[in-house]
Amino acid sequence: MHKTPRSFSFIDLFAGIGGLRVGFEAAGGTCVFTSEWNRFSQETYSANFGDHHPLTGDITEIRETNIPAHDVLLAGFPCQPFSIAGVSKKNSLGRAHGFLDHNDGSV
Repeated sequence: MHKTPRSFSFIDLFAGIGGLRVGFEAAGGTCVFTSEWNRFSQETYSANFGDHHPLTGDITEIRETNIPAHDVLLAGFPCQPFSIAGVSKKNSLGRAHGFLDHNDGSV
């Protein structure tokens, strides 16, 4: 028996190259907003998806009113602390990232 995925909308924050998005689209979702600050990740994300909505940069600089209504919020976690490349470059230690928030625990 094949089930038809239910339709829902989502936003993709800290999107990286879009790995989380692939799974949510396969489940029937439609991405309505994307935020990723790294320009190389933005280029790859755009090549992967060619969106009809803007790919915004730093989410801390986006007004809440500019984020469309959505059913699900995706938020990729920073991979540097878990990446061999990130640890070897020491760019994971003491580095601030957008996943931290003044409302820790409320996501």
